[in-house]
Amino acid sequence: MNFESHSMTLKIWDRSTVDHTLEAAIAHISTSANAPRDRVRVTRSGPNVFTVSLAGEMSADSLA
Repeated sequence: MNFESHSMTLKIWDRSTVDHTLEAAIAHISTSANAPRDRVRVTRSGPNVFTVSLAGEMSADSLA
């Protein structure tokens, strides 16, 4: 997890906890970035893999 860039990648194995886990991650990113929850986005990048980040924030990959 990288909180300096206000994003985190999660691998969630238990489907019954996906909603709760993502809600907690959204709340954490929103609070740590001092940003409204509607600026936080969730991207599914693979089976059971989710990235939670601020919308509009540039990733390290986009800078290369």
